[in-house]
Amino acid sequence: MTALDVADRARAIVGPDWVITDGAQLRVYECDGLTNHRTVPGAVILPGSTEEVSAVVRLCHEAGVPFVARGAGSGLSGGALPAADGVVIGLARLREVLELDVPNQRVRVQPGVTNLHVSEVAAPHGLYYAPDPSSQQVCTIGGNLAENAGGAHCLKYGFTVNHVLAATVVLSDGEIVELGGEAPDQPGLDLLGVVVGSEGTVGIVTEALLNLLPKPEHVETLVAMFPSTETAGDAVSAIIAEGVVPAAVEMMDRLAIEAAKTQTPIDWDTEAALIVELDGPVSEVRSQFEHVTAICARCGSDDVRVAQSPEERMIIWRARKSAFAAVGQLAPAYLVQDGVIPRTRLPEVLNGIKALADDAGVRVANVFHAGDGNLHPLVLYDNSIDGEQERAEDVAMRIVELCVDFGGSITGEHGVGREKVCSMPKMFTGDDLTVFDRVRAAFDPAGLCNPEKLLPTPRLCGEVPGFHRTHRVEAAGLGERM
Repeated sequence: MTALDVADRARAIVGPDWVITDGAQLRVYECDGLTNHRTVPGAVILPGSTEEVSAVVRLCHEAGVPFVARGAGSGLSGGALPAADGVVIGLARLREVLELDVPNQRVRVQPGVTNLHVSEVAAPHGLYYAPDPSSQQVCTIGGNLAENAGGAHCLKYGFTVNHVLAATVVLSDGEIVELGGEAPDQPGLDLLGVVVGSEGTVGIVTEALLNLLPKPEHVETLVAMFPSTETAGDAVSAIIAEGVVPAAVEMMDRLAIEAAKTQTPIDWDTEAALIVELDGPVSEVRSQFEHVTAICARCGSDDVRVAQSPEERMIIWRARKSAFAAVGQLAPAYLVQDGVIPRTRLPEVLNGIKALADDAGVRVANVFHAGDGNLHPLVLYDNSIDGEQERAEDVAMRIVELCVDFGGSITGEHGVGREKVCSMPKMFTGDDLTVFDRVRAAFDPAGLCNPEKLLPTPRLCGEVPGFHRTHRVEAAGLGERM
């Protein structure tokens, strides 16, 4: 059976209006936010309930047809890239807030609910949802769980996995299981922890029980200007080393700032801006504020601006969170990377990124979660210039592998997806990868659930269409590209 056969049978399950097989309409689903990888799926099916998701998955399983779950398509690593002969299971119809439990500070939602909407629903009750990716207006909870999304405030409050209590999951054969529970610590194996961050390779989440937090008593937001990213990086390390844990510490370099100016009314004229947000009891925040401003001055900042109103605070955060999209004003195309490094190595790694960019003749804008060392370098390029995309892709891969060289990771919150799958051996041993593969196979023995993501294979790393990067087997002289 083919994807079209599955689609024909699925019409009786989800209704004919929710099955897409037209070639032009299928192209809408050919990529996610990583647009330099594209594959047109065989069919798209849009279920309207957990039971319909289960029935569609069961059809795929019986037919041996691969399937990929898709939320808003805002991911940046090719995690929602379709299989060419497979089915995309779109979760856009599953967008209900099912239950708001104010006394226990919990909310149960479907995967198509946007991240920001969770906080909007909770706000009248003095609560909010802490994970806040830059794309929170459009990214969905299902995608957040798949990638273990973080955001600016994950330094103090943690990633998605720290805020998910339970989930309803459709496994690769269509079985519906409940993982986790209302209590934060469940006995037995932490299977929920396996699902969160698995990038959709072990099942499809159709409901999630999320933990909410009370809004803090007081918030202070400041922007410190620095003469270089190196001095700003020194300030980040000093703030954390001296015992202050801000709600957020974000950095933007001059190029990222110039991009943000096209979208927001800021007048920052500096090589690097450090956004620091402090929250908590009034007395604690005021004490920390004095400490942070003193550290920034000691590290070279000669201009510290403090938000004097909620409106000014909103402008600061709009500048930071619009930076990804705003960079599109500076170049026809760009790649977003997502490496992680120890905070103390920020100056060295940023210098290394600059050297890689200069050598390749491309520009890199840096805007990132400085507090936890989660870099988001944006590699700009013009795809109309012969060879420039290839150079940009090479720089992007070298950046994430540079992060590993400095004791970090190839990804913090955007996932491995298709983009960084061939860099996994840079970070993990063969034994590590074998264990990962066995865990995945325990959930999906047929390998149908979001195939060719997360874990490397020779085909992925040497034979996919597009710009070729030499596989390590080739480099070692043990094989050759056919």
